[in-house]
Amino acid sequence: MTAQRLRDWLTAFAVYRDRRVLAIAVLGFASGLPLALTGQTLQAWLTESGASLKDIGLFALVGVPYTLKFIWAPLVDRLPLPLLTRWLGRRRGWLVFAQALLMAAIAALAFSNPGQALAFTALCAVAVAFASATQDIVIDAWRVEILEERQLAAGAAAIVFGYRIGMLVSSAGALYLATVFAWPLVYLAMAAVLVIGAITVLLVGEPESKPRGDAERRFAEAQSWLAARPHLSGAVAAVMAWLYASVAGPFLQFMSRKGWIGILLFVMLFKLGDSLAGVLATSFYLNLGFTKAEIAEVSKLYGFAATMLGLFLGGWLMQAVGLYRALWVCGILQMGSNLLFAVLAMRGHDLWFLALTVGVENLASGMGTAALVAYLSALCDIAYTATQYALLSSLTAVARTVLSSYAGFMAESLGWPLFFLATTVAALPGLALLAWLTRRGAATRIVEKRPGILLAED
Repeated sequence: MTAQRLRDWLTAFAVYRDRRVLAIAVLGFASGLPLALTGQTLQAWLTESGASLKDIGLFALVGVPYTLKFIWAPLVDRLPLPLLTRWLGRRRGWLVFAQALLMAAIAALAFSNPGQALAFTALCAVAVAFASATQDIVIDAWRVEILEERQLAAGAAAIVFGYRIGMLVSSAGALYLATVFAWPLVYLAMAAVLVIGAITVLLVGEPESKPRGDAERRFAEAQSWLAARPHLSGAVAAVMAWLYASVAGPFLQFMSRKGWIGILLFVMLFKLGDSLAGVLATSFYLNLGFTKAEIAEVSKLYGFAATMLGLFLGGWLMQAVGLYRALWVCGILQMGSNLLFAVLAMRGHDLWFLALTVGVENLASGMGTAALVAYLSALCDIAYTATQYALLSSLTAVARTVLSSYAGFMAESLGWPLFFLATTVAALPGLALLAWLTRRGAATRIVEKRPGILLAED
């Protein structure tokens, strides 16, 4: 390696020392922490409380706010908050508000009793998901606006890394704590950890305002249209112009693209098989006789390492073969990894095969996540990053919540081996849509290429 090449490597790594990139990693941690608290960690609590598989499967619906966050994303994007916006700025004000709401919701969930009042537990879990989804909207917008173009790729890597660490703490960390402390104390500890995110928000700066391009053009169009109609004036005119530019604009711009319906369906179904297999994974491991400590060690810690490796390989694969082919490879690997769950179901309590299954599944899932996040980022117009990313990421959550909520019924009626075979088949619609998008070329016909994302025409 030449001296110049070594200097280039050191210069590239220096971007990760920027305080804004480090702050994004911490906010990624705050973003990832709540997901397991309403997912697999809550699933373990419900299982120990005696909830049925049907009830546990239906609890996937508490994540519906993640699928609907695009509805209130324009409000978060443009509306000021009393006092907080004036004190901290638009983005930081909303972040502090969302994080305070999130900590309160997790504390309420901690004081619920799923063994005696399952409905109240579900209500608290929905509140956690809503506050978490709102926080995600603001973090995504803040991340794009606070960084320079050359830092966007580093920011994306930082938020994914922080997100995975947050998920690790609220899954493996929470399961370890639950072997010593009662579940309410575990959840209160998780709420307290989120203070780190709030402190970070107070220490970092507010992004500078940037031109909104298409959004400003649509606002001007609305103003011209209203000027020709004097009877629509005052507050009515202001509201109509705002709704057209901020709410309708992102969706109108997206729907102007070729094959947009197919794109949305693909985003929703690409990880369906993976989500179906994962929604009952913790209950599956417990029913096979694995202890919470074994699940934490293998499924969480070892699985975390495999996921991070998968994220790295997914990024490398996109650089090597292009986005289309990377989506194909990752989609097929995700589908194939589900077959190992079916084999594990027939083998029973086999710790080594559990490690193999978890390793392969998390590796494939990490690769698929890297490819899908790159695809979603490439689809977003710079004028509507927050709202369009909220829309697209909401659709990815549909498979994890609404479509996978029937998993408990499937597992009870089919049994574990056939259930996991069915999750393998469930990956086929996403691959069929990918084939359609590949033929039409709709997936990569993006006007603006973003730094760090390969949009090669395959």
